[in-house]
Amino acid sequence: MKLQVSSRLAIFALIELAADPERQVSVAEIGEKYGVSAHHLAKVMHTLGRAGLVRSIRGVGGGHSFSGNARRTTLLDVIMLFEDVSPGNDELDSQSDATQAGQALRQVLNEVDDIARATLGAITISTMLKQIERRKAGASDSSKTSKGKTAQAGAAVVD
Repeated sequence: MKLQVSSRLAIFALIELAADPERQVSVAEIGEKYGVSAHHLAKVMHTLGRAGLVRSIRGVGGGHSFSGNARRTTLLDVIMLFEDVSPGNDELDSQSDATQAGQALRQVLNEVDDIARATLGAITISTMLKQIERRKAGASDSSKTSKGKTAQAGAAVVD
């Protein structure tokens, strides 16, 4: 599934902010971390603010902080702020839908869309944070394992 840039930025920003809801993070800091335009990200943050997911503090030491509920805010909730995810929103023309093959394809694509919406609706910001933590833990475990193997291999060569 391909998401619009705004949807991806919104998800990245919410994950960043929800990781430490007490911390205020500037748009520039988030933009730098993800290599995106601060101007585009500011528009995304404005939309997230209107949705009640972030709050903005102006002035020195200001920035954005997470104000939503990480356990209840789903990826679908965020994506729907920026994209039309309603069924049948694809680029097939109506002429091909008039054929049986076109209708069959439309049905299959609608089912795929339904599955994607259900999946995105089941994954919360909290779930994403847990997945990121598991990845970090897995990466550090594999790093320790490979360092240990390298040390053992080095010891075997020395003996």
